[in-house]
Amino acid sequence: MPIPPDPAVLYPDVACHGSLSAALRFVSGGRLASVALTSPQGNPLTSAVVDCPSPHRNSLQIDAWLHGRRWSIRGTDAFDDMALIEGRTDDLGQVAVAARAWHDGESLSDIGRAAPFVHPTGRFELSGPDPAHRTESEWQHLRLEASELPCPWAPAYRSLIESAYAASALRSLYPFTSHWALRFSTTTRPDLNPTGPCLTADSDATFGVGSGLLTPDLGLFSTPGEAVARAVRELSRGPMPTDVS
Repeated sequence: MPIPPDPAVLYPDVACHGSLSAALRFVSGGRLASVALTSPQGNPLTSAVVDCPSPHRNSLQIDAWLHGRRWSIRGTDAFDDMALIEGRTDDLGQVAVAARAWHDGESLSDIGRAAPFVHPTGRFELSGPDPAHRTESEWQHLRLEASELPCPWAPAYRSLIESAYAASALRSLYPFTSHWALRFSTTTRPDLNPTGPCLTADSDATFGVGSGLLTPDLGLFSTPGEAVARAVRELSRGPMPTDVS
């Protein structure tokens, strides 16, 4: 891989302030004056963390790209440490706007309106570690993710996710993916307890059901509905232990 340039060369405007956090304060025009905003000593030009008083949110992570001039943000839920918002932009002023909105506890949709580069992941901002809400939150994330994929196989994958969500036996389980295979757990993160078969949308327009990851040993089907029905039947027979790799 090519060696990245010195951050001071790529981000001279940040370097002149000594840190990304200081540069954010400058471009915010005073909006971040009262916000706890820090950069680590090891890489002050390329990283910053914005505090959030809300007990439901972790601090907002801001990182500078190493090979091109751009910043990315990631705001996570305090209970799952899963991304609620993400985004990439070459406008540091917009990053400052998002940082203030996150710190102030504005709703996820309002943060997106204030800083249009911000992308909500579809997950809920949870008020507590409720398994049912966490499960539904992850389903909504997978549904949104599937609807936005630009890949040629995205329509098939999207139809598989929607068919699985429509089946109550699967919708009650916590969903997760490995290599784009849809899997299920009786528990939520971080301690997953996988159960049942894996579902895949394949490049040849078939849908696989397997007892293991990417192994359609339980059948290949021409529609996602048939694959989901096979998975539900297999699930009704009892737990099918699988690993989470």
